Amino acid sequence: MVIAALTLYFVFAVLGFGWRSWRQWRRTGSTGFRGISGRLGSLEWMAGAGFIIAIVAGIAAALLQLTRMVSPLGSLHTWWIQALGVALALFGIAATVYSQNGMGESWRIGVDASETTTLVRHGAFSMVRNPIFTAMLVFAGGIALMTPNILAIAGFVLMLTTIELQVRVVEEPYLLLVHGDDYRDYSGTVGRFIPGVGYPTARNTDQATVERRNHAATAD
Repeated sequence: MVIAALTLYFVFAVLGFGWRSWRQWRRTGSTGFRGISGRLGSLEWMAGAGFIIAIVAGIAAALLQLTRMVSPLGSLHTWWIQALGVALALFGIAATVYSQNGMGESWRIGVDASETTTLVRHGAFSMVRNPIFTAMLVFAGGIALMTPNILAIAGFVLMLTTIELQVRVVEEPYLLLVHGDDYRDYSGTVGRFIPGVGYPTARNTDQATVERRNHAATAD
């Protein structure tokens, strides 16, 4: 099962990052990679760096279990939990690719505050505001169940935490600043990661706008 987990990680990387970036470059002349936002040590920076560390932790967890340097947790090391993990990982890969394709030329990894991309609201984005991240979490959860050791679980928790940070402190303030009332209306009717869950309050969105403007002014 560990070999299967590593294989699915490879497939996810090829389709979700390599192939998608190649398609983006063919269509727009840009790979879509924008890197890590924010100054070193800032919340924005920690979100991007933490996401990378979480991916590395997931791969390392599988490799260490394969070499028997870490052991699977007995309560999770059952055939039906691992089968569930396979199903979740496969669904996560498919959902990631589908959601990425739905973004079209607006697809990015990271945020460039100088860009203005189209606000995508169709397809998977009509159900949740961040379907790519939702799909990635489903995939990561599936892999953690396929290699259920302490490092894999820690990597999944770190990914969940850093995705929350990325969305709340980087992407939502950016979209609110760029799209204003359109994004405010959208975020008020479509859940953040789960349908019907994660609507920002008016106070939070107004505060995010102020903080983003202050951040931009400081950077200038």
